[in-house]
Amino acid sequence: MYLAHQCRPGNGSATRREGPVLVWRLPLSLRPWVVSPVLALLCCSASAAGLSAVSRFRQEVQPLLEEHCYDCHGDGANKGGIAFDQLKTDPSILNHELWLKVLNNIRAGLMPPPKKPRLPAIDEQQLEAWIKFGVFGIHANNPDPGRVTLRRLNRVEYRNTIHDLLGVTFNANFEFPPDDTGYGFDNIGDVLTVSPMLLEKYLAAALTIVKEAMPDPEQTPTATVPIRNPGTNDRSQSLLAACQQFLSQAPQASLERGAYARQWLTAFATRAFRRPVDPETADRLVALAQGVWNQPGKTFAGGIRQATAAVLASPRFLFRLEQPDPVSATQTFAAVDEFSLASRLSYFLWSSTPDDELLHLAGAGQLRHDLQAQVRRMLADPRSEQFICNFTGQWLRTRDVQDTPIDALAVLARDNGQEAELARRHGLLSPNVPGNWPRVRLDHELREAMRRETEMFFAAIVHEDRPVTELIDSDYTFLNEKLARLYGIENVTGPEMRRVTLPAGSPRGGVLTDGSVLVVTSNPTRTSPVKRGLFILENFLGSPPPPPPPNTPPLELAERKTEQHQPTLREALQMHRDQPSCAVCHARMDELGLAFENFNAMGMWRDQERHQQIDASGQLLSGESFTGVGQLKSILAHQHRTEFYRCLTQKLLTYAVGRGMEYYDTETIDQIVQRLQRSDGRFSALLNGVIESAPFQKMRTRATPTISAQASESSEHAAVSSTAQAKPNS
Repeated sequence: MYLAHQCRPGNGSATRREGPVLVWRLPLSLRPWVVSPVLALLCCSASAAGLSAVSRFRQEVQPLLEEHCYDCHGDGANKGGIAFDQLKTDPSILNHELWLKVLNNIRAGLMPPPKKPRLPAIDEQQLEAWIKFGVFGIHANNPDPGRVTLRRLNRVEYRNTIHDLLGVTFNANFEFPPDDTGYGFDNIGDVLTVSPMLLEKYLAAALTIVKEAMPDPEQTPTATVPIRNPGTNDRSQSLLAACQQFLSQAPQASLERGAYARQWLTAFATRAFRRPVDPETADRLVALAQGVWNQPGKTFAGGIRQATAAVLASPRFLFRLEQPDPVSATQTFAAVDEFSLASRLSYFLWSSTPDDELLHLAGAGQLRHDLQAQVRRMLADPRSEQFICNFTGQWLRTRDVQDTPIDALAVLARDNGQEAELARRHGLLSPNVPGNWPRVRLDHELREAMRRETEMFFAAIVHEDRPVTELIDSDYTFLNEKLARLYGIENVTGPEMRRVTLPAGSPRGGVLTDGSVLVVTSNPTRTSPVKRGLFILENFLGSPPPPPPPNTPPLELAERKTEQHQPTLREALQMHRDQPSCAVCHARMDELGLAFENFNAMGMWRDQERHQQIDASGQLLSGESFTGVGQLKSILAHQHRTEFYRCLTQKLLTYAVGRGMEYYDTETIDQIVQRLQRSDGRFSALLNGVIESAPFQKMRTRATPTISAQASESSEHAAVSSTAQAKPNS
């Protein structure tokens, strides 16, 4: 390794680059492991020496762009509205949005264009380092954790938290309006707004929940043991054999009752607020309870219920308030305190409140020390099923499979080229039509099996610590008899879902060929290569195209242009993308989606469409050719492994921290990707990388609005007051 001045001839210039660059006498295969850290060090040292990012752009980066990019983005060309030779001012040179797009396009293989030679590895590494550490200003050893938006509990988190606090199964999906989504997930702080109507619903829910959890033993003396609620387990039932025991053993003396109530309310509020409750709040809660039970005809249980409802209506319960560890006034970032970390862990892996062990470790200041053991414990707990369901349900859209409209008859008619016959006999056909159409009904049970297949597959990756590339390609899946019959796989009997090793040469394996994914990426009457290609770009390669232009004509219009025969979807798409406004994006999506054309809109295998043999071959923009879905999956899992690692990291990190990824998260994501590469893609490397990352472990101490103690206290007063005024006789 040595520093040298590198000269490059070209465009009549004797010297195309000035200034120090690194030259390595190492094989190309080893450079990515060594170049990045050293280039980062070079960037830091250059900056320390007074060489600004703008100066380095002019001395080191612009010559690189001239050589590789000016054919499309300079010398009068501004493809995509980008002209690098027009970057004259400091703000235009340090444009975060521009360089994030450049970085993503280089990594996705979209820039330089496929027919142009790629940047040499040393140049690509140098450009990446300048973007990350120069333009973005990232400190490799102390990255920005990002902003923390105050997050309220979404419907799933509210339901699970209530269940784990009081043992009550509350139907939040029915009682509350749907949560908005952002970046594909419904736990994003920016979109979890609170309307006046929702506040009223929270208050009503609190009163309903405590009434169910804490029936008054003085009014219903026979109900010393509550009736088991549907859906409750032994643990939740014991939380309910606990609430009633507390109420039934209340002392009669006024002073003793106050102390007894304080003990309960302090413990409950600590669990509900996910951190120790302050004495002033405990005083207010006891005063509220006393104000009720001291009234003529009122009971101790009625007062406790009112105070407990105030806790459940409090901002400190409904919102995930976080605090940093103490730091000096000059520090920009700080670790979140251990109670905040406990909440981040529990809502990430359980979609619920921290349990006693997490809160105990946080209170002792030992949670970070015991972090890995706690993560393993939490994954082994049945509550981790919530992580499996909620992450896959939104990342892979398995939540949608039950409600995606699919017209089985129309799908099968298209496969068999009998759409005209179906139209003539519309209304006369049943699922048991005679002829060569399979007797298939995409009913609730089959859709449920599809959803469980994907969830169980992801669960196997998580719990067995398997390589995440098996999500793209594998030799196993999870089936029951009904789903196996749909897939054409033999020797699977019974309704139970179980692991099945796939036959040699099977096109199945990996979630992309799961029925759930194939259904939710289809149209009601046919497949949609565009939806399927877009799904892969968004969720597996992390390079979605821009939204379609307005007034884009439907694909069916292209089908009508041919009179000789009914076109296949491949032919219709080719005619559709002949339009210049459609060609660029469809060139990226269609080849991916058409590889899955052997799977119809119900996820069944087919060889023909409209009596014509299906062509599932194609070529990616990055140059790789394939003859069918099997080869495509292998290409994605191997040649595009890094893009998949990066995309999956972004998805999981977004879900974990409740915000979208920003330019300053680039180095955090890269470090997790490197961790995946070193571990052969094991899921534990991804999960631990996310949990140990700056966005998960830290928060900003400045430039982010925080709730002051005074504001929090005012909110607490409001919650207590509102609860006291609502149904005071309950």
